[in-house]
Amino acid sequence: MMETLAIVGAGRVGCALGRRLRELGWNIGAIVAQSEASARRAVRFIGAGSAHAGMPRRIVASTVILIATPDGAIAEVARDLARVGSEELQGKVVLHTSGAQDAGVLGPVRDCGAAVGSMHPLQTFSGVSVPPLEGRVFAIEGDVMAVRAARKIARALGGAPLQIDAPDKPLYHAACTLAAGHALVIVEAAIQLMMSLGMKRSEAARALLPMTRQVLQNCERLGPRAAWTGPLARGDYEVVATHVNALQQYSLEYKDAYEALNRLAERLLVRDPAEASATREKILGDRKTKAKATGGKV
Repeated sequence: MMETLAIVGAGRVGCALGRRLRELGWNIGAIVAQSEASARRAVRFIGAGSAHAGMPRRIVASTVILIATPDGAIAEVARDLARVGSEELQGKVVLHTSGAQDAGVLGPVRDCGAAVGSMHPLQTFSGVSVPPLEGRVFAIEGDVMAVRAARKIARALGGAPLQIDAPDKPLYHAACTLAAGHALVIVEAAIQLMMSLGMKRSEAARALLPMTRQVLQNCERLGPRAAWTGPLARGDYEVVATHVNALQQYSLEYKDAYEALNRLAERLLVRDPAEASATREKILGDRKTKAKATGGKV
């Protein structure tokens, strides 16, 4: 039997997954968005489906309903879907794509007899094209029937399904955020520092991004300790203290973030974290004492 997929949410994730599944032979049903214009754009991108603004009753004609809205909208979508679908949801599968929330947020449709679950593709989506999904992890949890459907989708897309426990989803998503969103923040902070010295953004990016890529490649190939670089990795705490002093004059937010990252690096990568932390704090303390004695000059 040909699988039929309905999608609620006309954003990057829903459109990308819908398009790839359509290419794999899935029958695309209702595409639901806040406005009809958004729904029509999604239909054009996916290459199939019927556009709807608001929850249509025909959504329950699909065997799988994928909710790909922002996290804050999932509970409301579940209530609307339960109201519209009611007993017709019996035996259907309803999945959402949130990385942080579990299947419990879909309680109203579960009460109608649907099997519910979550399926989070561990990939970034630009909205311009469908990103590579082959080999990407799809974090999955929920009811047995929903997990089975999510595994089928993930494998069809070339992904690697990973079943996790519902209470672990926030920690899982925090890890994803550190590796993607926060990594970008750190790189952007470095670019902004370079720009403060008079470099153009394009020049700063060209200077820094190759180094960042090389470190990540080294980490993948050699492991984190072998790839780790910089003064803290070498135990050059005087240089670290100089950085802290310079960043304090530039921005307290930058200084605080730099120090927090140093503490985390010591915990994760230094062989003797306690000794490293004590040495760093002593040198920083000595420099602060000297600064007070010299009227703020180090």
